Amino acid sequence: MTDRLQPISSEAELSLDQRTFSSPRQTTRYIECGPADGPLMIFVHGWPSISLMWRAQMEAFAADGWHCVAPDLRGYGGSSTPAANDAYTIEEIVTDMAELHDDLGGKPAIWVGHDWGCVVVGELVAHQPKRSRGVVLTSLAYQPDGHALRTAVPLVDRTIYPVDQYPDGQWDYYRYYNTHFEAAVADLDADLAASLASIFRPGDPAGIGKVSPNAMVTRNGGRFGAAHRAPPTEPDSALWPPADFDVLVQTFKAHGFRPSCAWYMNDDANIAYARKALNGGRLSQPVLFVNGDFDQICSITGNRQGDPMRATCPDLTVTSMPAGHWLPLERKAEHIEAIRTWLRSKKL
Repeated sequence: MTDRLQPISSEAELSLDQRTFSSPRQTTRYIECGPADGPLMIFVHGWPSISLMWRAQMEAFAADGWHCVAPDLRGYGGSSTPAANDAYTIEEIVTDMAELHDDLGGKPAIWVGHDWGCVVVGELVAHQPKRSRGVVLTSLAYQPDGHALRTAVPLVDRTIYPVDQYPDGQWDYYRYYNTHFEAAVADLDADLAASLASIFRPGDPAGIGKVSPNAMVTRNGGRFGAAHRAPPTEPDSALWPPADFDVLVQTFKAHGFRPSCAWYMNDDANIAYARKALNGGRLSQPVLFVNGDFDQICSITGNRQGDPMRATCPDLTVTSMPAGHWLPLERKAEHIEAIRTWLRSKKL
């Protein structure tokens, strides 16, 4: 069954088709647009998002002749939401994407990731390089040893986060999932719409070089402190078209935050999987990294967070934008143009 999703505006010539792929092990809901015989571009979201976050990019590249596909990853949207936390390892999710890719014909694709989607894309290409012609990572640098506390914390900028005060630096919120999982999920679930609206905020240049609120989750007793629920927050319509934000909220009403937060609970398995990659996780094909200068968690400007990526991606292009973590939503046109420029320069 195919459902038609409404375009961003009445002027838009393209709209997104919603489809479902099922295998014996999982179901993936995805959206697609553009010519079916066009070169394949697959967009992979992160936490806490859905395929619709890529609407602007998909419509732009579909108009350029690309066959654009964006899945809801495991734990999100209309895709499988297993109960067990260990069902959300990167290896499981990479296998989901490989199955979907095979169903789409299996031709080498351009894979575009954001946040945890970068982890999925990076590991998929590291383990199965023939599935890709090029990789776009946005807002989270590739970690050849796996994205986990043990790999991220050693790269913390200790001029901002002295180890005695902030042992996990900006990754304290990640630690909190591991130490207080039920409480973390309950706080996010207390008001789903407000939680999502409070999470999806634009970057603030005033935060550069300052301690991130995410570094103080443990000492505050949770993301929202003593209130244990998000403050009333209006969504930012510049990031999400209102109708798409409504869809996002509705998808979280079905399962809450538990499945998406379970992604943070599999460090050991994810590191072990990363170590099985070919050539030590080296990505030999062209890689574009799009950095948000105002991203207090993941920016690679002025710190060492990009070093492992630089060491293992010999054909790496890095571009930075004045944006926070939600760069594909904050800087839609600029993000699209950065990818277009890179595709032309690499003749992809």
